[in-house]
Amino acid sequence: MRRIAPLILLLLSSAYAPLQAQKYFGETGFAEFESRAPALTFTGVSNNLAGLIDLQTGMVDFYLDLTTLDTGIALRNRHMRDSYLNTRNFPFAEFTGTFQFNEPAVDTLLQPRPVTATGVFTIHGISRDRQVEGTVQFTGDGTGLVLEASFEVALEDHNIDRPRVVFYELSDIQRVRIRIEMEQYDE
Repeated sequence: MRRIAPLILLLLSSAYAPLQAQKYFGETGFAEFESRAPALTFTGVSNNLAGLIDLQTGMVDFYLDLTTLDTGIALRNRHMRDSYLNTRNFPFAEFTGTFQFNEPAVDTLLQPRPVTATGVFTIHGISRDRQVEGTVQFTGDGTGLVLEASFEVALEDHNIDRPRVVFYELSDIQRVRIRIEMEQYDE
């Protein structure tokens, strides 16, 4: 039995090896921001998050068409796009960088694995260095993966005015959550 266990681990890691040299792409990911004020909380959501992950190089690139964000109220959407995000001039938010798995692959082959991405986040024409924690989980057949992450964005860091709602000013910190299912893609 002691000789079989290393053999099983070797087989599992070699079955995993093809995944390491793959690129994954998705374009219908979920993005959500949460905005808070003392007496008000609202969210904006989009199902148009697009991204690419290259497991061989560790490269990640994600972008969101900000005009697709929906807060559930048409007037608030228009104010957000026109007055605060200025989507005519800055239609996209983007994160580009590299990532690394925080655990060995063999231990958690098909379980969510912690990852750290380090790169540049750009919104409203302002780029800032950013480190984002998340998880990646491969599908059972190895042809896809699911990435989830959450992080905070300070509006002030990107020269975005803080909206005021009646007598309340929204928090400078916006909580962002993403989830995207990605499939292997060949160039």
